[in-house]
Parts: sequence; structure tokens; C-alpha cells
Amino acid sequence: MSGIAINGRYLTQGMTGVQRFATEIVAAADTLAVAGEWPAARVLHPAGARDAGLRAFRAEPVGSRSGQAWEQIDLPRALRGDVLVNLGNTAPVFAGSRQAVVIHDAGAFDTPDSYSLAFRTWYRLLQKRLARGGAKILTVSEFSRGRIAAALGMDAAGIGVLPEGGEHVLRIPADGAVLAKHGLAPARYALVVGNPAAHKNLSALTAAAEVLGRHGLVLAVAGAADPAVFRAGGGVAADAGRVLGRVSDAELRALYENALCLVFPSRYEGFGLPPLEAMVCGCPVVAAHAGAVPEVCGPAALWFDPAQPTTLGEALTRLIEEDGLRDGMRSAGLLRARDFTWDRAARALLAQLRGFGA
Repeated sequence: MSGIAINGRYLTQGMTGVQRFATEIVAAADTLAVAGEWPAARVLHPAGARDAGLRAFRAEPVGSRSGQAWEQIDLPRALRGDVLVNLGNTAPVFAGSRQAVVIHDAGAFDTPDSYSLAFRTWYRLLQKRLARGGAKILTVSEFSRGRIAAALGMDAAGIGVLPEGGEHVLRIPADGAVLAKHGLAPARYALVVGNPAAHKNLSALTAAAEVLGRHGLVLAVAGAADPAVFRAGGGVAADAGRVLGRVSDAELRALYENALCLVFPSRYEGFGLPPLEAMVCGCPVVAAHAGAVPEVCGPAALWFDPAQPTTLGEALTRLIEEDGLRDGMRSAGLLRARDFTWDRAARALLAQLRGFGA
């Protein structure tokens, strides 16, 4: 039986959705290993990585490099015949077919305007090379499976799917002080969690801010959003759009738990973690019907057309004015979220690795 090594480069990176996936699925696999339900594994990482908090797995600093050079040169030299698991879109070419790589979406191919030329060129070349070299390709949704297969010229049936989990959002107690900090009142704001990348479609939020403003509510945007999005709209939108900047995990939980709803306007998502986190917290979701988000939320969300901003306003008007709708959506979301856990994701990952004899 082969040993398992996990690419721990994520332990040196900032926490975005990709690093969240890596952190949580490794933690869940480590918990299963404590119970004897996952084999032992080494988490190989560059020097200076943060503590992974592992109990059964062994974290090992290897090599002298950092970043892509560490991943491409130092990491494969440290494998000693183990099967390598890569959880963050990239992997060492020289590990060949003795590895699995989770590619979260085909954004570098499908939404090139969201990335720099250097970034998308590197991702395209690397991911095509990994596929040609026989690496096992995994992803996080059926939507991404289809798009990655098209981009890499693969049979979609050969790509494994590992849906994500959302229960991590409950691990840290909510910091309710964030509401007073930004002048927010419970159920009197709609929350957005996003960034200015083109595919996130934050420009559609002007319509949402206008509707909310007419009802005396505000649109609170957590993340690296540009306040000019709302100022450009003028009038009610400018007054109702409130940019919170980056928030902690504890603040984010409080924002979810007290929001009227989460507004998720993204035109392209490989999975859609914020809607799942929102449902876990009992926060209704109003989302663009696009990408993988319909797989995640199913019938628990209100949907709008990302190409027609007025439909977002209509969905919000319905949520605000229709008696009992918000409470029904809270219940439906909590029920839906039970289908997505990191324990289930870790078990699905192990099932994919069985093909290597792990």
C-alpha cells in the first residue's frame, strides 16, 4: 500500500476559498485518521508555514525554496514514492501520474478577464501539462467537471468530484460587535461576500442597493470591494451601499447570522462557498443562477438572472415583502447545508485515492 503525501504549500498562503478548502479537508482527513478511518499521511510544506494543528498526520518542512519554485522542485524530491495530493489548482509536473490535483474551476480558460495575463498563461500551461502527464484530476462540482474537461480536452468521466463543506463557519464564536462597528441592525441589511474580480459581477449590486434603499435597508459588502461601485450609481444606491472591507471569521459569522440575506451575484463559480456558509448560519441566499451555485443551494435559494440586474431587485423585493418567505428559506437552507460536510469531502477524497493503492 502506498503512502500519502499532501502538498502543504497552502499553509504559506493567505486564506481564500482555495486555501479554506485545503485547510478544512486536511483537518477532516486528519480527524478520520485519528479514528483509524484514513491512512497516515505527511503534509509537506515550505519552511515558515503556519501550524496545521494536526493530530494523526505529520507536518514536515522540506526544501529551501518557496512558492512555485518550492512546489515544482523541492516538493517532488521529498515524496519518496508516496502518492501526492495537491489541493490548490497547481502541482509539480515532475510528480507525473503518481499524484492527484484538485482544480477548483476552469476560470483561467473561461473568465480570462478576471486574471492577469501571466497568471492565466501559467495556469493554462501547467494544468494542461498535468493532465497530459497522467495526474488524477479532481474538482469540487459537476459544473467544474464539465468545464475543466472541455478546457483540458479530457473525458469528464475521468474527473472526480469532491463537494465542499460549510460547518467550519460555526467553529469560531460570532463577533457581534461588527454590527455596531459598521452601523448595521439585525435583518436590516443584505450581505455580500466577494471581491472586485470581473466574474464576481459586483456591478449588478447597484440595482440591489437601490431596492434596499427604498425600503430603508442597506447593502453591506464584506471583502475587497470598491466603494466607487455604489457611488457611480448615485442617489439611493450611493447611500445604501456600505463597504465593510475585510472581516475576520468571527465577524463574518455574525454578519451571516444577522443579515436579511446573502446576495451572491457571481456569474462564474466553481463551487460557491459563501452561499453554503450562509445556509449553515441560517442566512437566506439570493443568488445568480450561474456556475455551480445551483448545485450547492438547490431549491433553498431565490434565483436571479446575472445578465439582468432588475431580476435581482425583484427577488429582493419579494424577500422583503412576502410574509413567511425569509423564515421558510432559513429552514430550507439549514436542511440543504446538511448535505455538504468536510467529513464527507475527506471520505470522497480517500475513495479517489484508492485507485493509487492508498
